[in-house]
Amino acid sequence: MLNRLKKLHWLDWLVLAVVLAFFGYIWWKIEGTLNYNWRWHLIPNYILRFHTEREEWFANVLLQGLIATIRISIYASILAVILGTILGIARCAKNLTIRMLARTYLEFLRNIPPVVVIFIFFFFLSQQLITALNIESWAREIARSDNRAVWEFFFGDMRRFPSLISGVIVLALFESAFVGEIVRAGIQSIDRGQREAARSIGMSRTQEMRYIVLPQALHKVMPPMANQFITLIKDSAIISLISVQELTFKTVELVASTRLIFEAWITTAAFYFVICFGLSMLFRRLERRKS
Repeated sequence: MLNRLKKLHWLDWLVLAVVLAFFGYIWWKIEGTLNYNWRWHLIPNYILRFHTEREEWFANVLLQGLIATIRISIYASILAVILGTILGIARCAKNLTIRMLARTYLEFLRNIPPVVVIFIFFFFLSQQLITALNIESWAREIARSDNRAVWEFFFGDMRRFPSLISGVIVLALFESAFVGEIVRAGIQSIDRGQREAARSIGMSRTQEMRYIVLPQALHKVMPPMANQFITLIKDSAIISLISVQELTFKTVELVASTRLIFEAWITTAAFYFVICFGLSMLFRRLERRKS
C-alpha cells in the first residue's frame, strides 16, 4: 500500500484533492443550504428487519429489490447471450435476407434511446406474450399451492412473476443487440485460412461454425461479454419504468414513503457499486489466470 502511494504523481494528488473538494462542497451545500436532516440509523431496518412475532430476520424493501435485480440480471443475461449468439451468427450468414434482418434489429436497438426501446418491447411484445401464454393465472396458482417454496427461491414472490418475466424479456431483447455485435466481431476475427482448411476436409458450413469458428470466437469475446454483463446489471434500473420491482423501483417507493432521499439513493448506489466492482475484479482475475 505504501509503495503504491509513493508511486503517485503530484498530478494524481491534485486530482484526488479536487474530487475530495467537490464532494466536500456537495456535503456543505446539503448541510448548510438545504438544512437536510440525516437519518442513517433508519436505513438498516429497510435492508434487514426483525419480525417480532415470528422471531426471525427477513429481507426488507432494499434487500428485496437487490435480490430481484440479481435474479433479473442472471436470467436476462442468459437469454441475451442465446439471442445475441443467434444474431451474431445471422450477421455473418451467406444469405442476404438473414443478414439484413439481423442488422436491422441490431441497428434499430443501438440507435434508439433505451427508454423508448423498453416501452416498445414491454407494450408490444412482453405484455402480449404473457397474456397469450396465460402466465398470470398460472403464477397465481403456484402462489396458492403448498410447493411454492422452490419457485419462490428462483423467482421470488410468484404473485409478481409476470412482472419479473416482463423485465427479463425486455432487458434481454435490448441487451441481445450489443451481445450480437460482440459475437459478430468475434466470428469475423477468426482467420479465413482456418475456414478454408475446414472446407478442404469436407466440413459443411454448420460443422465449420460449430467445431472451428464458434469455440475460438466465444473464447475471444469472453472479456467484452463480461463487461456487457456488468452493463446489463446497471441497465436493469431502466425497467423500473415499467413497474418491475427491482432495486431502483423499491428505492423510489422507499423515498416516497419515508423522505430518506439521500440516504436511500446513496445506499442503492453503494449496492450497485459493490456488485459491479466486485464482478469487475472477479472477471479481471479470471482473465489473468487464462492468460
